Amino acid sequence: MRVGLLGGAFNPPHDGHLRLAQLALDHLDLDELRFVPTALSPHKPDPGGPGAGARVRLLTEALKGFDRRAKVEPLEIERGGSSYTVDTLEALCLKEPGTSWILVMGSDQLPGLPAWRRVTRIFELASAAVALRPGTAFEAPALPGLTLVTRWSGRPGELIALPATDLDLASTDLRARLHAAPDQDPGGLQPQVLGTIRSENLYR
Repeated sequence: MRVGLLGGAFNPPHDGHLRLAQLALDHLDLDELRFVPTALSPHKPDPGGPGAGARVRLLTEALKGFDRRAKVEPLEIERGGSSYTVDTLEALCLKEPGTSWILVMGSDQLPGLPAWRRVTRIFELASAAVALRPGTAFEAPALPGLTLVTRWSGRPGELIALPATDLDLASTDLRARLHAAPDQDPGGLQPQVLGTIRSENLYR
């Protein structure tokens, strides 16, 4: 079983997240791609907005009609507290032995990767696939146990480049647009996501 893990606050989930997920599904020969919403991010201050339950509902709406291999993994929400990737991977490996894991991320996350908690342990358990985001370079960090490859073998410790997303979307900007003009379409959201935001009066 080859499983991609795409983590984030998804506050709100937007077309950039879906594009990144589709790139991973198209290029990594995945059996599943799991979106992993954080309870609390240790790397970013709390941006406010709806709680975990509402973010999971929005993410579930975003995946309607998307690739059937994409699912929501609620482990971090259920655990609560700060969401550290290494804890999530250790829990998943214990629960699903024999599965091959690969983290899916944008190139904007690469510079901060060496500061992640127990990063060496992360790459004993998983690999990483990185898509170029507009305005950021693909600069592979020098980390022990991490090797740049052109094709993911299914083993941990590999770093592979995905094609660029070509979408310059950020949840921060979308939240600001939704707050400033709640009756306007901010762009970058699936219609069902925008409909849920409006029906639940979120981001106002």
